[in-house]
Amino acid sequence: MAKTTSTHLLDFEKPLYDLEQKLEEMRTLQKEESDADLTSTISALEERVDELRSSIFRNLTRWQRVQIARHPQRPYTLDHIEALTDGFVELHGDRLFGDDPAIVGGFSTFKGSRYGYRDRTVIIIGHQKGRDTKSRKYRRFGMPNPEGYRKALRLMRLAAKFKKPIISLLDTPGAYPGMEAEERGQAHAIATNLFEMARLPVPIVVVIIGEGASGGALGIGIGDRILMLENAWFSVISPESCSSILWRSWDYKEEAARALKLTATDLIGMGIIDEIVPEPIGGAHRDPVVTFENVGTAIGKHLAQLEKMSTARLLKARIEKFDSMGAYSEK
Repeated sequence: MAKTTSTHLLDFEKPLYDLEQKLEEMRTLQKEESDADLTSTISALEERVDELRSSIFRNLTRWQRVQIARHPQRPYTLDHIEALTDGFVELHGDRLFGDDPAIVGGFSTFKGSRYGYRDRTVIIIGHQKGRDTKSRKYRRFGMPNPEGYRKALRLMRLAAKFKKPIISLLDTPGAYPGMEAEERGQAHAIATNLFEMARLPVPIVVVIIGEGASGGALGIGIGDRILMLENAWFSVISPESCSSILWRSWDYKEEAARALKLTATDLIGMGIIDEIVPEPIGGAHRDPVVTFENVGTAIGKHLAQLEKMSTARLLKARIEKFDSMGAYSEK
């Protein structure tokens, strides 16, 4: 378990950071002062750190989970692809306008034998954010243009042609809102993907690994199984934008996050997602290896279930899944 660092410290992590710093000082003093016996003090501090860490991260608010989902050290799509697959061959371009680096995808071999499944060639796609200023600008913070969605659809049609499963990783603050995106048919590109993904004759497993905002996420988010990391979020709108619309200010983003019910616990209760994938205490960035293990195991389990279904049954279940969302009855 990595300790909290001051570089990307979230506001609610400060008490934990302060206590961890004190513990580190005690350990250093123990090494430097050979005649000082601080064993009991260090042991007590370690226990307090564990208790505080558990207390903080087992009782997170919805807004705090949004903050963790946006952590700049959180594993992104390419990190998951590197950990979960072998021989990734990235494919570029939509054959209409150009390439969009905000969405990456291609053929790869899912290392399923590690996760109770089997090694199998898949098409894997996802939103990709940047790690530094240059790459964030290049990838537009993971906000796709229409050519990104068209590229994704081109790859998914290849999956259907060669009868390969699709793994889709969602992590975007939304589709790119620029003028050029609208001019090139942003809404049409997303709508086309929704229509086509609903009838692709291959298994589709969607994993929300970070942010899942609006049509930007849904444009590659129609699947037979929708999995969600414990501290990810998935909603029609971001808390800040919701606050701006309802209160004419971003100051009410925490209230908006509560009202939107955008966490994994909220969504599994409403039948929007199928499984919550656990994260290490503190978030996926605290221990990416454990996160990848959990994601891989969940994907392998669901692919094993889906490949046993006939195409007709697969498509019928997919349509029924999305038809049932938001349905209610009155007595």
